[in-house]
Amino acid sequence: MAARAFTDVTVGEQIGPVSVPVRRETLVAYANASGDQNPIHQDEAFAKKVGLPDVIAHGMWTMGASGTVVADWAGDAGRVVEFGTRFTNMVVVPVGGTELVVTGVVKSLDEATRRATIEVTTTNNGAKVLGRCTAVVQLD
Repeated sequence: MAARAFTDVTVGEQIGPVSVPVRRETLVAYANASGDQNPIHQDEAFAKKVGLPDVIAHGMWTMGASGTVVADWAGDAGRVVEFGTRFTNMVVVPVGGTELVVTGVVKSLDEATRRATIEVTTTNNGAKVLGRCTAVVQLD
């Protein structure tokens, strides 16, 4: 996809909804890539032993998956110049997997810098899993 042009973006423009599958295999691959081998992300028995309902997704993976939706909208991951959030809820990943639903809305445009500020909403089973999630995107 080509980089999004500043003149083609409007305040209030919607992104998504985009469905992002979350599978246990994804969590293992992320753990291996990131070095975060905490067993709550891979070992169901361990996760339940420490009081979790099941294996949970890594918060940073969840944030990254949400950021990828914004990057795809922008046309290039390098155009996402800021991305911040708070982790507000767990993403429980049962044996069959689950999904994130990511949406966004353009909240403001800065003509001087040609940047858009996007409010991102990421949910799992109807519950918001990221709070105060905002991305700033450089437009052409």
